[in-house]
Amino acid sequence: MFGNPMEIAILVGAAVLLFGAERVPKLARGLGQAKKEFMVGQAEADVAAERARAEARAQAEANAANAVTKTEPPATEPSAPHG
Repeated sequence: MFGNPMEIAILVGAAVLLFGAERVPKLARGLGQAKKEFMVGQAEADVAAERARAEARAQAEANAANAVTKTEPPATEPSAPHG
């Protein structure tokens, strides 16, 4: 994210000047909690997406199996005219 420790120090210093020393830890804690909630939500979405893919795959396989096993009714030969 940041390539230089000096950049981090400058950002922390700017945050302390803007928000005050007592609010910076609260802001950092809030950001950490938000990141954690985001990661949990992302993991839940990944699980739900994988479940949906598995269900769709199973449905497609079932449809394919049904299409293969279905047979057309036997053709009947026309009957000879009664006469």
